[in-house]
This record gives sequence, C-alpha cells and structure tokens, in this order.
Amino acid sequence: MSPGTSTRRARSASRASAKRSKARRKTASKRRRKNRGRRRFVWIGLAAVVGAALAYGFANRDELEDTLREVTLPLRHEDIIRQQAAEKGLPPDLIAAVIYAESRFRDQESHAGARGLMQITPQTAEIVEKDSGGSTFETDDLSNPDINIRYGSYYLRDLLDQYEGNEVAALAAYNAGPGRVDDWGGASLEQDDIEFDETRDYVDRVLEKREEYREHYGDELGLD
Repeated sequence: MSPGTSTRRARSASRASAKRSKARRKTASKRRRKNRGRRRFVWIGLAAVVGAALAYGFANRDELEDTLREVTLPLRHEDIIRQQAAEKGLPPDLIAAVIYAESRFRDQESHAGARGLMQITPQTAEIVEKDSGGSTFETDDLSNPDINIRYGSYYLRDLLDQYEGNEVAALAAYNAGPGRVDDWGGASLEQDDIEFDETRDYVDRVLEKREEYREHYGDELGLD
C-alpha cells in the first residue's frame, strides 16, 4: 500500500468518526431537549393538580374540616347520649368524652373483658341491671349502643353521687375502680393525687375531650 493511499484512508476514517461524533451530539441534544420538555410538562401538571386541590380546599373548607373532625373527634349516637344525659342528670359532653376515651365510638372488647362503647364489664353491667330493677341482661347486650350507653351513664352517675360530684374522682374510679380512688382520697381526690399514670392520663384525656365536644358538637349534644 502506498503512503498516499494510507493517508487518504486515515483522513476518511477521521471524517467518518467526526460525523459519528457529531451525530451522537445531535442525538444527545435532542434527548436533553425532550427530557426538559417532559419535566416541564410534569411540573405544569403537578402545579395544576396542586392548584386544583387548593381551590377545592378553599371552596369546601367546611366540608374538609367536618371530614377531619369525623376522624379525630368522632361522634355517634348523639340522640342516645342526649336522652341519657337528660335522664341521668349528666352533661352530654362528659358522656361523649368518656366514650371517646374508652373506645373512640367503636364497639370493641378489651383484654379485661370490658365491652362496647363505654367499655362496661359484665360484672358492672349485672350490678347496674340489679340496681336499676332489670332482670333480662345478657352479656351480648353490651354490643347494643343504646344499652351500653345507658349502663355506662348509670354507672357514671352513680360514681359522681358516690364522690359528691367530684368529676376527677368519678372518672378515676371509672378507669381504676372505686377501691383505688378511696385509697387515694375519695371525694377530695385531685388529679395530682392519682397514683397511676394511666389513670391520671385517662382523666386528663376525658376532661380535654369534653371541652372539644362542647366546642365542636354543641348543637348535636343539645348544648346550644
């Protein structure tokens, strides 16, 4: 092969390599522009979704607040609560707050056997049934909201009477039992006197939720 031929081939290979490199650069540039376009489209779409969500939120703020409250501060069976509050001389917001602290308005059974919305044990229910003159109680009745709230309200009223209207003592007894409350101070019990952290937290939670139920559900509970 002559030197001239070798030189021509080298030049031809160099030009071909340059063309391929230029083609690759063009392809890469097109790909970058395409990716930028896609990202821009995604951001525009995201902004539109966020804008629509914000617009919906502002337009339906009350509805969203109600939905959120339904999750964080539920209320069910307000007609039964009002009826039992009137019959037992209890604040309806207090009954609602006890139900929230006990079950969050869900029918359930504890590891200790307490059942229903107000977490009544069968033993307590039998005492209430006897004291109230009934004779037909069955344990499964505690899953009935009407019966459960009726028995729970009766028991709460009894505890308030026992502790001379002291709500802290009555609530502590509802959670830990009257025997322990008697040991802690009975009718003169204050929150700082409660020796069980769990019971102290329970009383705090009920009193806090009572304020929230009074504020947010005044109409439903017949307070307004």
